Amino acid sequence: MTEASQIPARAAPPHPLREFWEYFSENKGAVVGLAVIVLIALLALSADLVAPHPPNEQYRDALLRPPFWQDGGSLLYPLGTDAVGRDMLSRIIHGARYSLMIGAIVVTLSLAAGVWLGLIAAFFRGSIESVIMRAMDVMLALPSLLLAIVVVAILGPSLVNAMLAIAIVYLPHFVRLTRASAISELSRDYVTASRVAGAGLLRLMLITVLPNCMAPLVVQGTLAFSSAILDAAALGFLGLGAQPPTPEWGTLLAEAREFVLRAWWVVTFPGLAILITVLAFNLMGDGLRDALDPKLKR
Repeated sequence: MTEASQIPARAAPPHPLREFWEYFSENKGAVVGLAVIVLIALLALSADLVAPHPPNEQYRDALLRPPFWQDGGSLLYPLGTDAVGRDMLSRIIHGARYSLMIGAIVVTLSLAAGVWLGLIAAFFRGSIESVIMRAMDVMLALPSLLLAIVVVAILGPSLVNAMLAIAIVYLPHFVRLTRASAISELSRDYVTASRVAGAGLLRLMLITVLPNCMAPLVVQGTLAFSSAILDAAALGFLGLGAQPPTPEWGTLLAEAREFVLRAWWVVTFPGLAILITVLAFNLMGDGLRDALDPKLKR
């Protein structure tokens, strides 16, 4: 037997997606959160097929009907009806569309703008960095909900303006995180090699440095998704977000304020929908942090 044949074959490295799933699935709470998010997304996408009634259809013979398990309830309206006879289950299912859309748009806007500003601050040290970071410090010094209320008050109450206001609120978090990650990467040998090889500024920013900064940004984006849903619900509750009869979860709570003592279901079920969705995204964010942070890997 030759000497070469005695050397054991080196095992092939696992596929990155498989390795990611192994670390992610170790966190059972994250797996449960992911399953809940997938279920909510499927309900939102198929709301027209799954919901038993149109979200804004009023049934005048079923005003404030309780859930089906209480006296006076009916399986036609499983979670009861509101003050004008609209089916609560249908409105909550359709409201999932708005809440997921709000989270996706807010995170996309904040992430895109935050990445650019963070990279500019990291690559152009000096006065440009100081201007960007001092502006972010001023924004962070204000309470997030108060800042969102001010922006919406200036632009006018609407769902679009509420999403823009929330995106502005979360912008500093992405800017600071991108800048810190990019500065740590700029001192590494592969960046120096790219400079020596003649890579341009945009190539260094977007192709060389940015992909190695994405892990913490993905985790931050997941957590910002859940916070955006909460803030949008708060603005809707204050009448500054989605306007009636839009079945957004915060708007459902605002419409039900005066019936809290008489009809508990009109407040409880939209609140539970917000709670479950936000908790699911937070659990998934913890799993993503465990799977993407090399310091937490065994």
